[in-house]
Amino acid sequence: MSSKAANALVLTGSAALLGGALAFQYLGHLAPCEMCLWQRWPHVAALIIGLLAWAMGSRALVDLAAVAVLASAAIGFFHAGVEYHWWAGPQACTGAAFDATNIAAALAAPMIRCDAAAWTLFGVSMAGYNSVVSTFIGSAALWLNRSIR
Repeated sequence: MSSKAANALVLTGSAALLGGALAFQYLGHLAPCEMCLWQRWPHVAALIIGLLAWAMGSRALVDLAAVAVLASAAIGFFHAGVEYHWWAGPQACTGAAFDATNIAAALAAPMIRCDAAAWTLFGVSMAGYNSVVSTFIGSAALWLNRSIR
């Protein structure tokens, strides 16, 4: 039973965090930077692996999905550190993709910087919240998956 609870936590947690990121992007009109997008991929992987774990009943896949969530937490922590200027981020960190077919639109697109938080609550950025929440989800899922059945 605890493996199912762990998998449910990974699936609902990753879906909620991805949904929140997409809501900020499309409803709040906050374009993501490159590092914001990096944080989403492990959650997508966790959803795919979690669905496979659910279909196959595999505890090992639940662990792998939880580790994917923890990978997003690590990326979020690194990104938050870049935002708070604790360390330098990647040189080419923009949200604008170059479109050779429409140079004018590419040049007019906003440059989204990874070292500036687009939104904060109580001084914590979205990357910081992703790090904290993903750490909780991934750790709790690993603990639940290892607890007595």
